[in-house]
Amino acid sequence: MKYGFVIDHRRCIGCHACTVACKSEHDVPVGAFRTWVKYIEKGTYPDTRRFFSVLRCNHCDAAPCVTICPVTALFKRDDGIVDFNGERCIGCKACMQACPYDALYINPDTNTAEKCNYCAHKVEVGLEPACVIVCPEQAIIAGDMDDPNSKIARLIASEKTEVRKPEAGTLPKLHYIEADPSALRPTEQTHLSGYLWAEQQMDAVMQNEQALAEAEARARTTYDVSHDRPWGWKVSAYLWTKSVSAGAFLIAAIAIGGGFIRAHWLMDSAAPQLSMVFLIVTLALLVLDLKRPERFLSILFRPQWKSWLVIGGYILGVYGALLTAWMIIPFVGLMALEPAVLWLGAVFAALSAVYSAFLFGQAKGRVFWRSPLVPLHLLAQAIVAGASALLLVAVAGSLFWNLWLMDPAFDFLYYQLIGALVAHSALTFGELFTPEETVEKTRAARLITKGVFRKAFWGGAVVCGMIVPLIALVTGLAQNGPIVAIVSLLALGGVFVWEHLWVQAGQAVPLS
Repeated sequence: MKYGFVIDHRRCIGCHACTVACKSEHDVPVGAFRTWVKYIEKGTYPDTRRFFSVLRCNHCDAAPCVTICPVTALFKRDDGIVDFNGERCIGCKACMQACPYDALYINPDTNTAEKCNYCAHKVEVGLEPACVIVCPEQAIIAGDMDDPNSKIARLIASEKTEVRKPEAGTLPKLHYIEADPSALRPTEQTHLSGYLWAEQQMDAVMQNEQALAEAEARARTTYDVSHDRPWGWKVSAYLWTKSVSAGAFLIAAIAIGGGFIRAHWLMDSAAPQLSMVFLIVTLALLVLDLKRPERFLSILFRPQWKSWLVIGGYILGVYGALLTAWMIIPFVGLMALEPAVLWLGAVFAALSAVYSAFLFGQAKGRVFWRSPLVPLHLLAQAIVAGASALLLVAVAGSLFWNLWLMDPAFDFLYYQLIGALVAHSALTFGELFTPEETVEKTRAARLITKGVFRKAFWGGAVVCGMIVPLIALVTGLAQNGPIVAIVSLLALGGVFVWEHLWVQAGQAVPLS
């Protein structure tokens, strides 16, 4: 059994009856939608035509929202319906990023994720979904796609149908008959010409993107609903604080474990303390970004192991335990354990730095985040952040600038920062300027290099965060406390700016 939908656009009149019935059936809050009708127009007056597209959850066979959900709040039933359990949801919003169809929203009353669930409560008693019942033109057909005698199966077999974004690999079960291709592909639409009935407010990101994409657009969107970018500054800050924590541990572990630095307060004492502080801040940001933070422990106690949110949570837990062990070893006199703790800790520090690449990679709706360079780039950013933070600690703890050139810890951090900045710079431009295979990736990169984010990118991430620190370090200008502090702050700031732009640009290209 495999329930699905067919939307017959030979019949659809764009009346919104399905939207109203859905909102009434499920008490959907104002401003949120489980199903909606989008209008686009093509042509130039007087030769214009309007097209409709009915949009909703596609109840995918390979549903990415189910895979990424850390607590199995989203699940696929035996009948193929992708349903949700609001009692489990922690409000992490990862499902909203994973869905290529923009089908999920956060209910402001419950702070949990919701979407079309095929009116499962009606299907279970032999009734059809509310939208099917109310459609005056019978343009919405629901049923078992595996039953060759069902109306939906006969339609799919006899008519030419189309699904949205087949390249996403989600195997959607929402088919369209004679829908205009531009109505189903948001990259072929622009909002520049205003809206039917009322003006929809767009922020600067979308206005800028629409201006850049105008030449590529084949249709004008004249009626739509609002769409969220669910991950904001807390997610960017979490990436940054995690980079500082992991980078400081990695550098100290390499320095001590590799025999480069011995018995130095910066590596033995400052590094673990710095790592622990930023790890605590990282965990706090993760919890605070949840819409239901009181359910955070569900990730650990009721895990869904395909989700990198779960895997990442356990990685951070093991990393924190090893970090704690390293800090208490000197006090319990078990120094023989230090090498093993350091090397194992270095492995988990590296994993804590890079696991976010695989989490963001599960966000199939945001193709910009899925570059194969991201794991290595996150590791390079961690070394930049860790070395910069430790250099700031060294500046704060040193009173004799003229001894710096003879300090092996300073030299070690100095050259670590140079190498990591070079790698960070190369990988940044690699992510942005390697040939892109999709329009979504191209537009997200263009937003950073030429769009609304260009000033922050070129001025903040590149000039202040890469070029100036590298010049100061390579030319030897950064050999005294004040300049080292400035260079370190610029490098740290540059990493944060890049991570924030990366998160925001990835969400700026519309999904529907």
